[in-house]
Amino acid sequence: MKVRVQQETDEQSASAIAEALARNFGEDIEVFHEHGDEPIATATASVSGAGGSAPTTASGAGPAGEELGPTEREEQLLEEIADIEEGGPERYVERLAEQGKLFVRDRLDLWFGEDGLTFEDGRFAEFDAEERLPADGLLTGAAEFEGRSLHFMANDFSVKAGSMAEKGVEKFLRMQHRALQTGKPVLYLMDSSGGRIDQQTGFFANREGIGKYYYNHSMLSGRVPQICVLYGPCIAGAAYTPVFADFTIMVEDISAMAIASPRMVQMVTGEDIDMQELGGAEMHTTESGSADLIARDEQHARALVAQLVSYLPQNCDRDPPQTEGTAPARPPDGIDSVVPQDPNRGYDMHRILERVVDADSMLELRPEFGSEILTAFARIDGRPVAIIANQPAQRAGAIFPDAAEKAAQFIWTADAYNVPLLYLCDTPGFMAGSQVEKDAILEQGKKMIYATSSATVPKQCVVVRKAYGAGIYAMSGPAYQPESTIALPSGEIAIMGPEAAVNAVYANKLADIDDPDERAEVEAELREEYREDIDVKRMASEVVIDEVVPPSSLRAELEARFEFYEDIEKEIPDKKHGTVL
Repeated sequence: MKVRVQQETDEQSASAIAEALARNFGEDIEVFHEHGDEPIATATASVSGAGGSAPTTASGAGPAGEELGPTEREEQLLEEIADIEEGGPERYVERLAEQGKLFVRDRLDLWFGEDGLTFEDGRFAEFDAEERLPADGLLTGAAEFEGRSLHFMANDFSVKAGSMAEKGVEKFLRMQHRALQTGKPVLYLMDSSGGRIDQQTGFFANREGIGKYYYNHSMLSGRVPQICVLYGPCIAGAAYTPVFADFTIMVEDISAMAIASPRMVQMVTGEDIDMQELGGAEMHTTESGSADLIARDEQHARALVAQLVSYLPQNCDRDPPQTEGTAPARPPDGIDSVVPQDPNRGYDMHRILERVVDADSMLELRPEFGSEILTAFARIDGRPVAIIANQPAQRAGAIFPDAAEKAAQFIWTADAYNVPLLYLCDTPGFMAGSQVEKDAILEQGKKMIYATSSATVPKQCVVVRKAYGAGIYAMSGPAYQPESTIALPSGEIAIMGPEAAVNAVYANKLADIDDPDERAEVEAELREEYREDIDVKRMASEVVIDEVVPPSSLRAELEARFEFYEDIEKEIPDKKHGTVL
């Protein structure tokens, strides 16, 4: 630092000035006469005189070399943060353990570990409210989970039963908006009694209120994976987040979701029903189809989500992550033995899949809902695939309305996130009858066919056995532009099965035969003739299908075909959107 002094200042006075300034500012000092070009005194920052103050840092923040610590102001802030992180009243936090669930911040530790929480936003929401409302009962931020970055939202049930109000809603909306910008997945850890009715002004009907949740869910849908885990009752508005999510997991016995609480249901309808019966995990995974999986406890919920995200990309612009492939759990040589020689005999499609996909790689979704169709993620030689397979062990594999709905939604979601589709067809077709018509079999079947038609990811269709009626359409048969339609030697493709066809075409001829034994013999001959006509080898001969493959080579065949077609480019007609889903 250069300092100028009056012309009459002598050298002794100038030296004193230099030393004092060096001590106070911690810098080298040069003192000049006001009109001089040469310094008349100098001092270095290390100079310290008896009785003088110690040299300070260049910034003036504190003495040079001294270790600085938190100020009283910072310590107060840390105390306030610690208080916020204690959550709601102690009695409510303690009650969580009795309910079989974790305090929300312990839950975040379980999910992300000590170092996995990247940051939290809005911790001071409602800090200055008259009533103590830590973080306004809702936590948002960013975290690392299973090697990927994501946004998260978590209700604090110890604060007003996890209910949502103005500041928490604002945090939720900001998190969703940022997810649209970053293209990172969103994890919703839900435990909410719904909107805070006594504080609804400012968040219910506003343009940027709670209704915007579902607008943002819709904008995020198909853009980034949205995964929801339910830890408690999610009522009214809170219940829409789980059903808007791509995947929903409910924790057994403690989670539920419904448009209204049991008390409200009783008031409106007079029906006396408990929360689990109204909207518990079992109901939603078996009857409504609104949830995908049931977790035994909080740890199991985390493990299920960890497995689920392993098949998914960060967003719709990325490809699913591939891993090192592993051999199937059982050798493919046994596939043909699994398929019964009797075409009308049932078997479990899982026995085929365990001989095709990588060992321990399959995660079935909604197994108890529409169980005539199996929907699952798995890997073939490390490559994620989305499987849609008829299940002959359940109602002969006929497609009922709930199964068609489940399949359509799964196909639609897998295609959104670039997961290739594998269809394993063994179905007598869509179910017929008055009840399924009332249950909208045509409407749900239409959705399944539409989803299959619109999918632009690589598709492989395998005719395992029966491919009758419109079942072959829904299961991505030749008309639906799969990259390949291949068949096992047990396969049959037809408008209907031999029994129904013979009865439809030859009913009068058979009725004219009086001898029962002769009638049975003629009927059997007609069935065999019909079966020869629909055999897949004839279909291959007419190039209806691409290939008939030995069952023991099915795994290798699918490996090769998925790898070869992984970069295929498909287009759908230029339009705003379809009108079916």
